[in-house]
Amino acid sequence: MNNNLAPTYQHLFGSYWVLWYEESNVYSIVDKAFKHLLYEYLECASLGKFKSKLAAVDSSLDANTVANHLQAYLEQCHTVQHSDSEMRTDFIASKCTISKAYVFNNKAFQVNFDSELVEKTIHPSIAHLETKETISPNAIYNVYLENEQLCLFRNERLIRVVPKRNYHLIQGKFAMELLQFVHHNEESDWLGTFHGSTISDGENSILFIGESGKGKSTLCALLTAKGFELVADDVSPMLASDSNIYHNPSSLSIKEGSFGLLRPLIGNFDSFPNVVFNKTKGIIKYVPCKAPAKDNYPCKAIIMVDYNKDSATTLEAISIKEALETLIPESWLSPEPNHAKQFLDWLSQTPTYKLTYSNTESVTKEITNYFKQFNNH
Repeated sequence: MNNNLAPTYQHLFGSYWVLWYEESNVYSIVDKAFKHLLYEYLECASLGKFKSKLAAVDSSLDANTVANHLQAYLEQCHTVQHSDSEMRTDFIASKCTISKAYVFNNKAFQVNFDSELVEKTIHPSIAHLETKETISPNAIYNVYLENEQLCLFRNERLIRVVPKRNYHLIQGKFAMELLQFVHHNEESDWLGTFHGSTISDGENSILFIGESGKGKSTLCALLTAKGFELVADDVSPMLASDSNIYHNPSSLSIKEGSFGLLRPLIGNFDSFPNVVFNKTKGIIKYVPCKAPAKDNYPCKAIIMVDYNKDSATTLEAISIKEALETLIPESWLSPEPNHAKQFLDWLSQTPTYKLTYSNTESVTKEITNYFKQFNNH
């Protein structure tokens, strides 16, 4: 059969195999039975031999159906997703009429917007970095709409352009730009930027993941109010050179449903403006947090967060399948083969859990005790 379709890397995690396909940068999570069948298919010299082998093992299986299913799976895993960034547009200097200046770690940058609506895609999360002083920016970014496309430029060079409905892709790309700017490196230096929030005790960190509305940012706000450090909210970057998660200076994004819980815990909570950009997300406050003591920490666990009213606090191990199906879809992972292998190696050493909680004190105690186990070794 066509062994060129075989995954580039494979790694066993308990009952599941994680397969990585270089051509498409696709991660696939399959059970042991499917993986065994897949390699039987790939290693047979012909379709006829595969059918004969399958019939000898289990005559009840329809060999044609199985072969067609495996071939379709492999073709899907090798399908390269065409990026919106392949779209092109020229820089139009006159588009932007709103200008904001920012400073972080004594480095200055400027972002220009064409409207208040477009400004809301980026500015609220970095508003605490804004300066009213005259600066000489190290980089100038322009963000504007043109022909129903949202465009991002750096120093008049196109960085990304997407249909306006996919504005979150511009947010993600700008986050990567900001991380490169803050940490003095290139996109190729990162192992990935994970869709999750990271908390540290000053020595190690935990990556919290979960679907929107499951309470991960609220949990991080609770933990920072109890003395933990916020390393990153929503976009957690991991550097390839050390597999540590690095500080993302963006603010915590807090949804309206958590305002009542957090108001007594966060000083001047009501002074942070209400932001409405996406009606489905409703009102959001962006709350800046004190920078962590160090700019990077080793990540010791991935915890999927699930706030559930009136539930007990539980921390239970979950499969790599459940964790990656939550983590991967909205994360950016480096397409470099050596980075993919490094990511799988890191995953193999990182436990995955599901945290269910409702009580503030109980969940704080649970996370505190979890961190203590690393400091006792």
